[in-house]
Amino acid sequence: MNTTNRTVVVTGIGATTPLGGDSASTWEGLTTGRSGVSRIEEEWAADMSVRIAARVAVEPTEVLSRPQARKLDRSAQFALVASREAWADAGFESGAGEPGTPIDPARVGVVVASGIGGVQTLLNQYDVLLQKGARRVSPHTVPMLMPNGPSANVSLEVNAQAGVHTPVSACASGAEAIGYGIEMIRTGRADVVVAGGTEAAIHALPVAAFANMMAMSKNNDAPEQASRPYDTARDGFVLGEGAGLVVLESAEHAARRGARVYCEAVGQGLSSDAHHIAQPEPTGRGIAAALQNLLDATDLTPEQCVHVNAHATSTPQGDVAEIKALRKVFGDRLDQVAISATKSMTGHLLGGAGGVESVASVLALYHRTAPPTINVDDLDPEVDADIVRGTARALPEGTIAAVNNSFGFGGHNVVLGFRSV
Repeated sequence: MNTTNRTVVVTGIGATTPLGGDSASTWEGLTTGRSGVSRIEEEWAADMSVRIAARVAVEPTEVLSRPQARKLDRSAQFALVASREAWADAGFESGAGEPGTPIDPARVGVVVASGIGGVQTLLNQYDVLLQKGARRVSPHTVPMLMPNGPSANVSLEVNAQAGVHTPVSACASGAEAIGYGIEMIRTGRADVVVAGGTEAAIHALPVAAFANMMAMSKNNDAPEQASRPYDTARDGFVLGEGAGLVVLESAEHAARRGARVYCEAVGQGLSSDAHHIAQPEPTGRGIAAALQNLLDATDLTPEQCVHVNAHATSTPQGDVAEIKALRKVFGDRLDQVAISATKSMTGHLLGGAGGVESVASVLALYHRTAPPTINVDDLDPEVDADIVRGTARALPEGTIAAVNNSFGFGGHNVVLGFRSV
């Protein structure tokens, strides 16, 4: 553990997802088992082998002003919407250092990640270049397509001066951002950090590329049933979009201002598979190492862990490897852990997944409720664990913890731990 050993807590949450335009509507969708997957209506999808995705429920242009939205990639728009909710939810009405906000901007950080970055800006502006010429390319193109664009724009919003970071680790990016934020506070670099992930990759090229990798579900005729983690008929993930952010704060700082605390952000566990650029390591070795790293580096105990928000993308190999890893670390104790696969409802938000699923993990502890996994009609016999199916489940009283798993292409493994207060 770090020498400063400061306790980190979550004091604000924000989200915009396929289930709702804020964290409350997203949580309602998660706990009632509602799918956010639908058909892609754009013309470009007509000849695709994959014609389904999980679009955000509320367009960011309904929330942001038109002049501001025009200068932001869609991924940054999502991040800004979620950050405003999280910042206000934490009890801050304006940016750090402004009147009425008791924060020193030099003690505020931002860590917002994206797995792909401003891909829509890049592709759209390239089309402009080819069709209309160089003079018509937007002067905002580079700031919009930069992977650090969402993080930078959130930092401008909250006046963060302690550091602005963008870890890029594919589908583990959002979780790694939160882990980085925890360490910024624990090591004394910041008192408050806005952290999480965002992604906006529902576009012809990414969809075609993922489809040709055989990574995505082709269940176009039944979109709401397409994302089916742990089911024997699962055939790949469904691409989603959106953002999920949390406000992390040192416990001392939160107590001084009388902030409402959702839970403790205990820490992170990290590892890498060194196995394949896209395929998961089949025995779960790397995932187990990340989970063990979390337990070894913190005071979190297996007995406290009663809930896992699983990475579970609905791919045949990945879902099983993750369960094997959990069994390696928890052993028989895993039978007492309620496992939820919320991607069955939101789809897979790539770099935004860890952020949205951290919001879900925080709310699961706060409300002591584990969301269900939907579309599990025939549980894979290799899934040797207690999957929350059909309806939400109450979590026990007392001091309990939730684990959020996020893994990415390249063998990145990130495990986050949250604990009730």
